[in-house]
Formats: sequence, C-alpha cells, structure tokens
Amino acid sequence: MTEELATVISISDKQVTLTSQIKSTCSGCSQVDSCANGQVSKALPKQQMKVTLNLPTTSSLKVGDSVILGIPEGDLLTSAGQVYLLPLLGLIGASAAGQWLIDLKVINHEFLSFLIGITGGYLGYVFAKYLQKTHKYAEKLEPKILRVIVNPRG
Repeated sequence: MTEELATVISISDKQVTLTSQIKSTCSGCSQVDSCANGQVSKALPKQQMKVTLNLPTTSSLKVGDSVILGIPEGDLLTSAGQVYLLPLLGLIGASAAGQWLIDLKVINHEFLSFLIGITGGYLGYVFAKYLQKTHKYAEKLEPKILRVIVNPRG
C-alpha cells in the first residue's frame, strides 16, 4: 500500500478536502547537493496536492487533523503500466505495420508509414485514457483514508 500524509482543510456535507505536500524523490538521495536534479528541485517552490474524498460515515474528522491516505500498490503499478506501455506498444505496432505495408508496396512513401506509427501511438494513448476513466479503475485509484492522526491542539 502506497501511503501519503495529508491534512484536513475543509469538511462539507459528506465530503472532506485534504492537502498534501508533493515530495521530490531527490530529497532522500545522498547526492542531492551535487546533482543537477537536486538543485532544480530545491529551486522550485513546494507544491501542494488537493483531493476531495467522500467522508467515511463513522468519521470524526476535524479541520487540522492529519490523515494517512493509501492507494493499493498493485493498482497503482497497473495504472502506470497502462499509461506508459499502451501508447508505446501502439506506436511500435503501428510503425511495424506501416513498414510492412511499404515492403508489400501497398503504400509507397515512408512519410505515410510515419503517420501510421504516430496514429498508433495516439490510439494507444486514447485507449489508456479510456481505461483510466472507467469506473472500475477510477474507483481503485481513489485514495482511501487509512488512519487518522488527531491534531494535538484540537
């Protein structure tokens, strides 16, 4: 389970809005002071992520409480695989098909083969985007509140 610390910033009706700091992967590296990526991550302002979730029915959350959010790692890896691999496979497959059509002399210009490849990559992107928006996947990727860390000043 991939976990992230977030803070409750508002509660309304049956929804809770949370904010979390977006962390750079460079912060944990021992070479952060001598690496160009580390210097860039230091120079950029800290960014925050806001997410609004349905409030659990048995929740006693208050503004200022900290919570641990979680997303199952397997679902996250499946989603990443779809987003990265489907456009790449579409590009490679369609490019191979375009080259095959040139070899068969069905098309007579490499630019058409190039367009076929780009179209395959785009179709892979559209298919990956469709899969990410289907209710089955979107529900799995929605963060869940795993535990509450009550604000001591509360």
